[in-house]
Amino acid sequence: MSSLISVAAPPAPARTALRAPHGAAFSALRVAVWMALGTLPFAASAQSPSQSHSASSLDAPAREAELPAVTVQGSAERPNGTLNLGAPAATGSRLGLTVRDTPAAVTVVDRATIEERGASNTQEMLKSIPGVTAHDAPGNVGVSWRGFGGSSLNQLFNGINVQYGIAARPVDSWIYDRVEAIGGASSFLYGAGGVGGTINIITKLAERSDFSEGQLRLGSHATKEASIGINRRVTGDGTGAGDHYLRFDLNHRNAHGWTQGTRAEATQLATSLLSDLGGGVTHTLAYEAQHERVDRPYWGTPLRNPTAGALQIDPGTRFKNYNSQDGLYAQRVQWLRSLTDWRVNDQLQLKNTFYAYDALRDYRNVEVYRFNPDNTAVLRSSPLLQRHQQRLVGNRIDGQYQGELAGLRSEWAFGLDVSVNRQTRFPNSLSTTVSTVDPYDFSTEHFFDIPGMTPGFRPDRENRVTTVALYAENRTQLAPTLHLVSALRHERIDLDLTNRREVTAANPAEFSRGYQPTTGRLALVWDVAPGANLYAQYATAADPPSGVLTTASFADVRNNSALTTGRQVELGSKLDFWQGKGTATVALYHLQRNNIATQDPNQPSQTLLVGQQSSRGVELAMGLQPTRAWSVQGNVALVDAQYDDFTQGGISLAGKTPTNTPRVVANLWTSYHAGPQWQFNAGLRHVGRVYADAANTQTWSAYTLLDLGASYQWSRNATVVARVRNVTDKVYAANVGTMAYLGAPRTADVTLRVRF
Repeated sequence: MSSLISVAAPPAPARTALRAPHGAAFSALRVAVWMALGTLPFAASAQSPSQSHSASSLDAPAREAELPAVTVQGSAERPNGTLNLGAPAATGSRLGLTVRDTPAAVTVVDRATIEERGASNTQEMLKSIPGVTAHDAPGNVGVSWRGFGGSSLNQLFNGINVQYGIAARPVDSWIYDRVEAIGGASSFLYGAGGVGGTINIITKLAERSDFSEGQLRLGSHATKEASIGINRRVTGDGTGAGDHYLRFDLNHRNAHGWTQGTRAEATQLATSLLSDLGGGVTHTLAYEAQHERVDRPYWGTPLRNPTAGALQIDPGTRFKNYNSQDGLYAQRVQWLRSLTDWRVNDQLQLKNTFYAYDALRDYRNVEVYRFNPDNTAVLRSSPLLQRHQQRLVGNRIDGQYQGELAGLRSEWAFGLDVSVNRQTRFPNSLSTTVSTVDPYDFSTEHFFDIPGMTPGFRPDRENRVTTVALYAENRTQLAPTLHLVSALRHERIDLDLTNRREVTAANPAEFSRGYQPTTGRLALVWDVAPGANLYAQYATAADPPSGVLTTASFADVRNNSALTTGRQVELGSKLDFWQGKGTATVALYHLQRNNIATQDPNQPSQTLLVGQQSSRGVELAMGLQPTRAWSVQGNVALVDAQYDDFTQGGISLAGKTPTNTPRVVANLWTSYHAGPQWQFNAGLRHVGRVYADAANTQTWSAYTLLDLGASYQWSRNATVVARVRNVTDKVYAANVGTMAYLGAPRTADVTLRVRF
């Protein structure tokens, strides 16, 4: 095990450049997988991780990061079959409601589904959520949902809001148990943001069972990945008090990128100790570390001129990379969580969550590439040397109580969340052209050969965001088939900016701003028939007026004294049909965001909080199990998003569609079990046309992607899986603006999975 420990060695000091794990880490990890799975003294068990203990409805919200994945083996529900509407969905409510009982569009992508669809990282996991699009550009990780993105979406880790979009950069999926999501206005759950929705990525935690698992993956572009997971009872007799369970999950990957000169290496560790202390008290101590290094990262492909109408790239530049020879993206992330649950009695349960987050990210790149007017040369510009240093510390106290209200059965959830989030940025950038090169045959410089770029980091400003939040939820049974669900959250958010550079009138030494949003939800759920319900909800949200507060500048907040506000009306239904062989959900919504920052027509350098953006749409998801061997699941989302009142460059954009917002996103997955050993899978994804500019003069066409897979159960404990992604080798843009950020070409991989 010493080789495993060496992979998670402490990061380099803050003043040094981040380094990838040692080159021998992959070899050591591969040996460790076989040693752990083949020679460790454990008692083999037929129980899989997904078949571990389940929590009661009362436990669900208090153990939101500990709920097991949906059981697949031995169950009628398969990952690509009927929707599991009975799955707990703590992200949609702290009341412990299931997907079916939550009055909102809620999606749970469990561990079995992640594996069935071959989602290798968190961004691919998100594509199972109806209507969600995502891309992983190094400096602008983008997720869009219901016509909104950026700070208007909350992206959480284990229910914790890091308040910084880059923190949602894709991470290899091995250490994660599931992703949960709730569509639309949801600030009442997790704070400022969440106008378009909230996405929660949940890490694996120790379980009350013994098992081991691992996998080896080889693929296109020299991809090599090894993973191991071990869960053991380390003390106690398995009866309760005095039992301690330890879990250890480790993943390492290195690969050549599909673009010229790109190399990537990443290691993730998640370990936790679950302790039954007796008296209804349990404690989980969890630590997570992520190390990633990408050499010469890909930032995009230049668009051919004229950049109007349907945008195109030159096919000869599809695999070209115009970054510096030693371009870099590197990050080191650490999480520490202490989770204490106390079941006071049958009616009351309390939970305390202490959390600490530390991240260091480095950039060293030339980031923008454009063709000259006659498309014979590429102009490279915008060199940036940047460091982000972020620390978040907080504590949350949650409670849940089951009782009566005016003689009616009533359930309550309540809590207090206090956090301090600090981020310091160290930018050094130039707007000049670095060089002009032949589009097809070129070489680029080392970054510090660029005039004006020298090693070292100089702090610009420090943002400190202090948040205190009080919240409560209630579910009251008005009649045997009718429930009223409500929620309310009040926050006090204090932003303090400290200037670390020259003090001027435009950049004072210090500046502070406070916000006090109150948001909520009011909903009715009516069980119209066994296995079928209807719901209606009204919800509100709030988010920063000019982006994320942890990165806001003096100019962003000086004249903007209020948060933007959002409100949503949603109607929906969740039902079983075809004698249990089919399930479906449907949601119709109208979302409106007010007070967005728009340009002052009389003073173009100033902004006014008078803008408005809205969207309306429908999301439909369905799962079918026509036969025991054949499973089908799919979803489709239609959205009509627009600016209602928005000015840019002195021009009104009213009626225009926000950039990179497709009107339609559809997914279809199917699995077929051809006998006891063979299984075949297919996935189809369609994303509609998008606009690349706010004026809607530039478009990127719709695209459809096809993935195919086959698995062979070699033995009771071993399975071999082969996949081909983007089978048709479609050229498509995952995001488009001044450049096209292309999606990966056709790739293939083979994975060996082992479980005991």
